Amino acid sequence: MTFKTLLTVTGPNQGEGDLKLAAGLCEQVGAHLSVLVLELAAPPSGAYAAVVSPAWLEERQVEVKRLKKRISAVGAFLSQSAVSADLSDDYPDTAWADEVIGRRARYADLTILGPDLLTSPTLRDKVIQGALFSSGKPILLLPEGARPTLKPRRILVAWDARLESSRAVRESLDMLKSAEEVHLVMVDPIDDEFHHGAEPGADAAAYLARHGVKVTVERLPSANHSVADVLRQHAGDVAAELMVMGAYGHSRLRERIFGGVTKSMLEGQLLPVLMAR
Repeated sequence: MTFKTLLTVTGPNQGEGDLKLAAGLCEQVGAHLSVLVLELAAPPSGAYAAVVSPAWLEERQVEVKRLKKRISAVGAFLSQSAVSADLSDDYPDTAWADEVIGRRARYADLTILGPDLLTSPTLRDKVIQGALFSSGKPILLLPEGARPTLKPRRILVAWDARLESSRAVRESLDMLKSAEEVHLVMVDPIDDEFHHGAEPGADAAAYLARHGVKVTVERLPSANHSVADVLRQHAGDVAAELMVMGAYGHSRLRERIFGGVTKSMLEGQLLPVLMAR
């Protein structure tokens, strides 16, 4: 996938940090920047939710005013930026925000989640859910302290032979081909026809090699550690600049209840992570 349009989502309480990161990535690859400004509206609650109270109406007016202020600030930033850009906004109820974000993300190649957004739990979760489940496009997580790049030299691919992993590899194929090193990493792989095959990683490595990817297959034991921790540790060991992985291999509800690698990767992550589903 060649990234020609990058989307970033910003809220009223965020600064310019995420915008600068996204604009920098656009400059790096000659892409267009699309910015969606959101204010999440909380609907009336309680036994008398159907009755619109003056206090609730006043709160909505405050939210709309805050949204307009943020739109103005983002517009001013984009007017000073050297990259091609467009700006859109919305004021959805929180319950429907992921659908709004997903529809917008369909017109971008990649959705960028910078440090500011990642520390805003409600909006962060809505962006992740919307982009992954309602757009069919990948996301790029850029935690605080990470070095954002769409031209990484060393990439770790977290491979589990599922559909989601295959899509993540396909979405990142241009980056994989340009990288100096690609580490195809499996944690506790199962060698049967329903999982990794007779030789875990061999088919995936052959596929990548045919595309000119310089790939190394690595099979790691979990040794009583979580898969996320093993992947993070190995990424540091090989000095990876990007991790590529599939997201939500199980149902979203199950992941929410029991956690999972996807959720674990959102916590304490130091490395940029590209996820696809």
